[in-house]
Amino acid sequence: MREYLKFYIDGQWVDPVRPNTLEVDNPTTEQVSGKIAIGSSADVDVAVQAARRAFGTWSQSSREERIDVLQAVMGEYQKRAGDLADAVSEEMGAPASLAAGPQVNLGLGHLATAIDALKNFEFEEQHGATLVVKEPIGVCGLITPWNWPLNQIACKVFPALATGCTMVLKPSEVAPYSAQIFTEIIDAAGVPAGVYNLVYGDGPGVGAALSSHPDIDMVSFTGSTRAGVDVAKNAALTVKRVTQELGGKSPNIVLDDDDFAKSVTAGVSVMMMNSGQSCNAPSRMLVPNSRMEEAMAIAREVASAVKVGDPNDKTAIGPVASKAQFDKIQGLIQKGIDEGATVVVGGCGRPDGLDKGYYVKPTVFANVTNDMTIAREEIFGPVLCILGYDDLDQALEIANDTEYGLAGYVSGADLEKARAVARRIRAGSVAINHGFDMNAPFGGYKRSGNGREWGHFGFDEFLEVKAALGYTPEAAAG
Repeated sequence: MREYLKFYIDGQWVDPVRPNTLEVDNPTTEQVSGKIAIGSSADVDVAVQAARRAFGTWSQSSREERIDVLQAVMGEYQKRAGDLADAVSEEMGAPASLAAGPQVNLGLGHLATAIDALKNFEFEEQHGATLVVKEPIGVCGLITPWNWPLNQIACKVFPALATGCTMVLKPSEVAPYSAQIFTEIIDAAGVPAGVYNLVYGDGPGVGAALSSHPDIDMVSFTGSTRAGVDVAKNAALTVKRVTQELGGKSPNIVLDDDDFAKSVTAGVSVMMMNSGQSCNAPSRMLVPNSRMEEAMAIAREVASAVKVGDPNDKTAIGPVASKAQFDKIQGLIQKGIDEGATVVVGGCGRPDGLDKGYYVKPTVFANVTNDMTIAREEIFGPVLCILGYDDLDQALEIANDTEYGLAGYVSGADLEKARAVARRIRAGSVAINHGFDMNAPFGGYKRSGNGREWGHFGFDEFLEVKAALGYTPEAAAG
C-alpha cells in the first residue's frame, strides 16, 4: 500500500497546509492501492511563492548550468526506470512491456531531446540594430493527465527547466505514483530548491488555483477539451499565457493500394495500444467503400488477437484507468450499437474470463457514418470506428469534419499520394504510415488546443520575446 502524504515544495517534502487525503484505486483489481495527500489553494500559494523566489536565480542560470542539471536528472531517471515502470503498472494497469517500454522511455526521450535542443537553441538573435532576446516566461503551472503520465510530465517539466522557468506541477490524482517517483528523481538530481514543486490535488481544488493564481505566469495543460476550457477561463482574469493539448478524434485515411491489408492491420494495432487511451489515437479509420468488407475481415482478425489481461502478461493490454472511464466507454459502445453501426468484434461488457478490473473488449465498429456519436466524441478506449469513402476528396471532407484537430494519419504504399493527402488534413501532426519523431512539434488545431510541445518547438511556449532596440548603435546609424 503506497502512501504519499507530503508535497515537494522549495526542495523539501512538506505536510499539506490542511490535511486531506484521497484513496487511489488499482484499475486491475478495483481495490484501493494507496493514498495521497490532496492540496488546496493554500498549498498552491506556498508552492508558487517558492517558485517565485527561485525564479530570480534560475532564470539567470547559464546554458551550461541547465545542461548539467538536466544530465543529472537523466542519470537519476535511468537509475529509477524500474520503479517508474512499477508505478505506472500499478496506477493505470499498464502491462509490464508497455510500462517499462514506451511509458518510461518516452519520458527519457523528452529529456534527451531537451538536452540536445538546449545545446544549440538561439536565445538571442540580432536584427539590424535590434537584439531580440527570448527570456523565461516565469513561474509555470503544469497540469498533466493520467493516460501517458511520464510522457506528459516530461514534455512540460524538461522544457521549463531548459528555458530557465520555475514551476508547480499538479499531476493527475488518478495516476499519481509515477509523479512521486519522478519528483524523487528531481530531488536526487539536485535541481535547485524552489525551481520544481509538486502539489497533488484535483482540478477544482488545485488545478483551478494554479490557473487563476496571479503569480503564475503561464499554464500548460493537457487533458480533456472540457477541462481545458475551464483552465482558459480561470486564467483569463490574469491574462496569463495558456497552452493546451486537448482531445482528439483523429482520422486515419487508408489508401486504396497494394498495402491495404498492411495499413488496416497497423491502424487497428496502433488504436489498441495503451488500451486506446491516447489523445492522438487513430480512432476513425477511413477505407474505400469498395473494400469495406475486406477491411472488416482484417480488423476482426487483428482485434480478436489482442489479448486483454493481467498487466504482468507482456502480451496483454490492460484495463482502462478508472471506473468512470470504463462506464463512459461502455455507454458509447452501446450508443454505437443503438445508432446502427456494425459491431465487427467486441461490444459491451468485459472480455470473457475477466470479472474484476476495468477491462474493455477490443471493439471495432464498421459502416460508421460521421454523424454518429461514436464518430464525433472521443471515446478514449480500445474502440475503433471504420468509415467508408468513395474518393479521396470525400475522405478528406470526412476526415476534416470534426471539432478536433490534434492528429491525422495516412496509410498506403504510394508515398507521393500520401504526402498530398497529409497536406490537406487539418491537424497539428499527420503521420504517414505511422511515422514517429520526438523532435517534431506536437499539438492541435481547433478544439484540440493551442501551442506546441516536444523538441525545441516546446521551448517557445516557455519563453517571452523581448526586443532591445538600438542595441547596436552603428547599425542604427547606418
